[in-house]
Amino acid sequence: MQEELIQNVKQFFNSAELVNQNNDPTSATMLYFKALFVLLDVALLRVCNKTPKDHTQRFKLLKQYLPEDYNLLDRYFTIYRSTYSTTISTETVKEIQNYVKQQIKKHLGN
Repeated sequence: MQEELIQNVKQFFNSAELVNQNNDPTSATMLYFKALFVLLDVALLRVCNKTPKDHTQRFKLLKQYLPEDYNLLDRYFTIYRSTYSTTISTETVKEIQNYVKQQIKKHLGN
């Protein structure tokens, strides 16, 4: 299961990069977040042998087992929610891209 999740992280991230290169920051942001959510699921699987079924459970598990990751996600989650109703700026997508890259390096070492 873990290897499949890691492959999903890579696919979502690579898709986000392609979409971002095509000047669609809103869609790219959504994909970066999908990569991040799966990445955090990998981290949770490693520390507590659980994967969440939804965002609510993800936040609960992160708060309990990975509080630093919880705080970062909590800070950025409003950006993800805004992708449903507003256009994301190129500055914001760059910020999210960098955040996700840092998290990938932290949790996967890539």
